[in-house]
Amino acid sequence: MESSIKTDSKGRKKVYNACMEPCAIEKGMRLIGGKWKGSIIYHLKDEPVRFNDLTRMLGGATKKMVDQRLKELEEEGMVIRKVISDRPIAVTYELTEFGRSALHILEQLRLWSESNDVQIRDK
Repeated sequence: MESSIKTDSKGRKKVYNACMEPCAIEKGMRLIGGKWKGSIIYHLKDEPVRFNDLTRMLGGATKKMVDQRLKELEEEGMVIRKVISDRPIAVTYELTEFGRSALHILEQLRLWSESNDVQIRDK
């Protein structure tokens, strides 16, 4: 049900059907909207990536931040962590089918951002 704002005869505004819990957009943003989450998902789109390689791909993210976001994405069922070697420890990360389902949204966001570069850069 969509919320709406109505103005009464005295000019006062009242909201009808207000969201009492996070709406679908907010829930989605919680999954992919955290700092670096969308970029991590996007960089995992083609193949499994080792942790250090992923950190290098992200540029400005610290290893601690990447590790934290990967753990969150793993808990949310968007990323799988695979140990490929015990000594020295080596792991790769790859997208689950659920994680892959976000790629279309991220691609659209990338295209929108690129086409509006001037407005976004000036903010």
